[in-house]
Amino acid sequence: MTDISPIYRFLTDISWKYQFLEKQSYMLIGRHDIEKLMRRDPATSCLPNPFGQPNMERNAYDVDVEVEMELCNLLLSLRPIKQENLIRDDNKLILLASLSDSLEYVADSIESGHVYKHLHLGSCHKYHGRLGNASNPVEENGKQKGHHHSRTSSLPSRNLASFADEYRKLAIDCLKFLRVEMQLETIFHMQEMTSREYLDDQDAEEPDDFFISLTAQITRRDEEMAPFVAGVKRNYIFGGICTIAANASMKALADMKSINLFGVQPICRNSIALEQALAAIPSIDSETLQQRLDRFRIYYELLNMPFKALLAFISEHENLFTATELVHKSSKGLGARKGDPGCCTRSVVRDFIPPVAF
Repeated sequence: MTDISPIYRFLTDISWKYQFLEKQSYMLIGRHDIEKLMRRDPATSCLPNPFGQPNMERNAYDVDVEVEMELCNLLLSLRPIKQENLIRDDNKLILLASLSDSLEYVADSIESGHVYKHLHLGSCHKYHGRLGNASNPVEENGKQKGHHHSRTSSLPSRNLASFADEYRKLAIDCLKFLRVEMQLETIFHMQEMTSREYLDDQDAEEPDDFFISLTAQITRRDEEMAPFVAGVKRNYIFGGICTIAANASMKALADMKSINLFGVQPICRNSIALEQALAAIPSIDSETLQQRLDRFRIYYELLNMPFKALLAFISEHENLFTATELVHKSSKGLGARKGDPGCCTRSVVRDFIPPVAF
């Protein structure tokens, strides 16, 4: 039988938990609205069910997109993201990835029966009480410590299988924390777009510096988590970045100070750099990744399209962008090249798009 006592000594030390309590990701996964959306998010299909039941079948595509966008908009509404609310130390994130792996290992060991020889129910109860409910007082004074043995007397009502379920759920919560943390980290980097002027006089050869920093961080963290987290779970951790990045970039256009023809190029290069970084992660859905980022690139490339050509494109791809996205685009002067008599205005776009779209 496997000796898992060293793992339990690590798990019963909850000092690691207080390093995450005040971080924004920890508070967000406890919010009812976000927790509910995360459960409905199709990305969770790659996670094990915490109670050993088969995962629900995926919803229809349009429902999947609706849930994904609602969650994305909720996170984007939190801008500006402050650096002090994020975990800047990669080692702490690696610790969380390692903890998730250890918790799942313990759950598997309990279910396989390998744990019986090395673990008694009192240890399970102690760990469950301290980690599963941070608000519960644990051994607050000597009197309680002296009567610690009395707490185990009611334990037979809970079997080891129930603890396995709890540990697996906590393992999944660690992965959810990491996913939201990477989404917030993406928003933190990309919110810098709104303070920049994209007025260049030649084609850019490199993406924005903050995008270079973001993609380097994604690559580094993925490599460091690889020994502890399987590829399909790293897909879950990093898979939410793409939608956040694409929508944050498109929303940034409304608040951007200014942009010209050459200014569009570095933004398009941003999407290429992000696609390359995410495509290197095992199990990433490359088709969905390309689809999301192509939409982002096309959105900015349309800024340089003559007005008549733009209207023709919209009529042929009426479901590609929302009315709000097109109106935001019009405020930056779609097709406003020199000599183009069809400079797009908000009123023209509103007249062109069916009212039901608003």
